Amino acid sequence: MGTIYLALAFHNHQPVGNFDWVFEEAYRRAYEPLIAALERHPGVRVALHYTGPLRDWLQAHRPDFFPRIRRLVERGQVELMAGAYYEPILAVIPEADQAGQIRKHIEAIRADFGFEPTGFWLAERVWEPHLPRALAPHGLRYTIVDDTHFKWVGLGDEDLFGYYVTEDLGYPLKIFGTSKHLRYTIPWAPVEEVIAWLREQAERPLPPGAPPRVAVMGDDGEKFGLWPGTDVHCWERGWMEDFFSALEANADWLITLPPGEYAARFPPLGRIYLPTASYDEMSEWALPAEASADLTALQQALQREGRPDVLRFVRGGFWRVFLAKYPEVNQMHKKMLWVSRKAHAIADPERRAEALDHLWAGQCNCPYWHGVFGGVYLFHIREANYQHLIAAEALADEDRYGEGPWAYGERADFDADTQEETILATPHQWLLVRPHQGGQLVEWDRRDVALNLLNVMTRRREGYHRVLLEAAARGEITLAGREGRLESIHTHRVRVKEPGLEERLVTDWYPRAGLVDHFMAPETSLEAFAGARYPEWGDFINQPYTVLAWTTDPHPVLTLRRDGHLWGPEGPQPLRLEKTLEVLPDRPILMVTYRLTPTGLAPIRVRFGVETNWGLSGGDSEKAYTVWPGGELRPFATLEALPESDEVALVHEWWGRVLIRLSRPAAWWQFPLEAVANSEAGFERVYEGTSLTAHWLLTLSPGETWTVRLSFELA
Repeated sequence: MGTIYLALAFHNHQPVGNFDWVFEEAYRRAYEPLIAALERHPGVRVALHYTGPLRDWLQAHRPDFFPRIRRLVERGQVELMAGAYYEPILAVIPEADQAGQIRKHIEAIRADFGFEPTGFWLAERVWEPHLPRALAPHGLRYTIVDDTHFKWVGLGDEDLFGYYVTEDLGYPLKIFGTSKHLRYTIPWAPVEEVIAWLREQAERPLPPGAPPRVAVMGDDGEKFGLWPGTDVHCWERGWMEDFFSALEANADWLITLPPGEYAARFPPLGRIYLPTASYDEMSEWALPAEASADLTALQQALQREGRPDVLRFVRGGFWRVFLAKYPEVNQMHKKMLWVSRKAHAIADPERRAEALDHLWAGQCNCPYWHGVFGGVYLFHIREANYQHLIAAEALADEDRYGEGPWAYGERADFDADTQEETILATPHQWLLVRPHQGGQLVEWDRRDVALNLLNVMTRRREGYHRVLLEAAARGEITLAGREGRLESIHTHRVRVKEPGLEERLVTDWYPRAGLVDHFMAPETSLEAFAGARYPEWGDFINQPYTVLAWTTDPHPVLTLRRDGHLWGPEGPQPLRLEKTLEVLPDRPILMVTYRLTPTGLAPIRVRFGVETNWGLSGGDSEKAYTVWPGGELRPFATLEALPESDEVALVHEWWGRVLIRLSRPAAWWQFPLEAVANSEAGFERVYEGTSLTAHWLLTLSPGETWTVRLSFELA
């Protein structure tokens, strides 16, 4: 009988900013049971990886956990894999931050376990060909990527029972491919089936001179207890106990060995150069919505037809497409790059170290993409990254300008689209205005609580919405928790957390931001406006404004202008809109002035609205509400027309309040922004912010100027 090695690598991670109860539940249901099982089965040798956010929580809340793992390391049973500390997508952060995060994690492993790591866990297995240059200088000799990466250069499953060597500009790196078969059968298939497959591979004759085979499975530790139903399956019903027992019982031909030890003992299968890639599912998610749905349908059809020979050549998108697919992701990414440049330039070493740690936490990958695990749709995860980025930038500004009062303004191509944005900043707030996108306010940081007030998601069609709609049409939707059997997250069954979600799909035609300028028919209803089904008469929302005036002395004042048109039943009517934004160094206030002037020969009658979309986590809870004159409190995340008023306070008991005052009373519309997102537990409705619009019904003669002033005070 032949032999085969089995290299198991368990990657354990929780995002920056995740809820404490999630950490606790993951520890109780997945992390601790795995270590207890390894303690009971000394013959099972594995690799483990713990990311920085999880390490920080474990040390604070479960200080006895890592000493248990250290004992496993000392008896030669476990090898630790390094990573970048806060689990960023390594390829899309600056080189200085790559090096800093890698050093931080290696130093943590040395301190916690007395171990010198040679392996690197690559976040989301997002590979780009230049990465060996980032890893090799730190003594890191191997990494694990998906078998997808190898298949895209023509290799097959039979070619992946070993590792290959790649390099970039002379920096070498050993690369293993994790088996999709093992990822999909461990722990889902019967233990006997997994062992039988490994035996089948062991009995295949080796080519002359080839190293012994190793089957690799590197995957999330959370799927062994935290994913829906797996705690019962893996631990109460004993799948993992049976699996580890089977590994020990078959140790005469099935040898568990950490990947780093295999790489040190045996030669490579050859040289390889891999393309940009991630795991197969990520390549589906990175595509535009309709293309993603088409690819999913094609792959399922090829699977039904039994065509793996064709499937191996079917590939999806490139991870960086998420920066184009989701402007919200791109905004956060460019904020991160902006803050990185400022943090590294801080003169004071202690302040620089503090700022860099905040910056690195803000590079955690989770809100920079979206798939079946929530990603950018998880409000509190987006918010946490922003909080760290805002804190890092505040430290940089304090280093440069002092404690204040001060104010500065800057015009720069903030988001690398070749067009300039405008920044207005004080010790209290930081604002980013995009003149070429409707003169909108696209980021507004409240610095006292490190909160991006405009942290919302635009409602958009996702590829998986087609699956939901088709399943609803067939009547084949299952309520989550009623499946009747254990299923992996890769199931084709359509599960929902509440009925009727297919009726809640809304697609916005413009980005949800601040100071969005609307011109609507007078009879426009709140319901049509909230559903993005109303006719927009103006050509202002997503069209360019010119910078009419810009000064920073004595404080930043920006005036924008657009000479646009109304496109109503009377035909095109020219209209000039000017808006001025002003901030003060010694007060947490934003002042905005609008001036509207019809420049044609006919009067206009139109409903003008100024929309701001507020992004506050928990905005749909009882902690968030609006306060109206007379003290009336209204929930913040309901669809309703609110009383006409020239003053309203937005209150969030966690984050403070924003007092809005108008020079003219306005009617108000409010509605929640809710997405229908997919998750490991099924489709669900997710709160993403609240839209609040002040609007006025205007009748203006040619040349008549109408003015309104708005002030937003942070308190």
